[in-house]
Amino acid sequence: MTNFRSALLATGGLAFALPAAAQTAAVSADSSLPAICTDRPTKSNFACTVEPDHFQYEADIANFASYNANGVTTQTWIVINPTFKYGLTPQIDIEANFSPFVSARSHDRTGLHATETGVSDLYLRMKYQFVNIDDGAFQATLLPYVKVPAAKPGIGNEAIEGGLLVPVNYKLTDTITLTAVPELDIFKNALDDGRHANTAQLVNVGFALPGNFTLYGELWGDWNFDPTGTVTQLSADAALAYGVTPYLQFDVGLNVGLNRNTPDLQGYIGIAQKF
Repeated sequence: MTNFRSALLATGGLAFALPAAAQTAAVSADSSLPAICTDRPTKSNFACTVEPDHFQYEADIANFASYNANGVTTQTWIVINPTFKYGLTPQIDIEANFSPFVSARSHDRTGLHATETGVSDLYLRMKYQFVNIDDGAFQATLLPYVKVPAAKPGIGNEAIEGGLLVPVNYKLTDTITLTAVPELDIFKNALDDGRHANTAQLVNVGFALPGNFTLYGELWGDWNFDPTGTVTQLSADAALAYGVTPYLQFDVGLNVGLNRNTPDLQGYIGIAQKF
């Protein structure tokens, strides 16, 4: 749950998705609470849930993206965007994501510029883990979400939107985990004359390294089927997470756009903790 997917749409607004991929820190042998498992770094979401009556937060400390199109450069900063999670049952948790500060600055070759600052939209999610085989060797989760408009124009699109993700992860070996996250969304049309479908897919490979480090590589694609024209975004992403303790993680990541509709570069540092 990415950290935000601060991808710029062709309409000029910002599209935000929740932070992303998963890190499972090493757990001490005498602990009854499993180690933290997160939806960050990268854009991926993991098929784990927070244990009942436990609380977890995951956040970008800072997130920066740069996008160039038609002679206009847009730079976006997001400062602190926590996702708060609370476990209801062994298979279900509830989640909320919001950023108090988003800044988007655009300028062209002539020197004209404009800046928008404000809060983000609010994202409400629920995770339901419906498959867990061999103590986590294979997991699958339903992850519906709804976006509640809170951001002003230029940062958000003032529309209620939502969708469904289905994170699936498979432990190939003791050190390699494969994750796929198909996604289907319903978005507001750019001309505000109805709704249309958006779909996304990613493939993520996580490598557990010595010293409580985990390295991630990911390919991501998003297809926005707006009636004014389909917008395709593609990126190659990499991240590194470090488990300070079984319940505290720091991470850093870089996303590289692979076509003109995708931010050229997006970098972030983040934190996650479970109580």
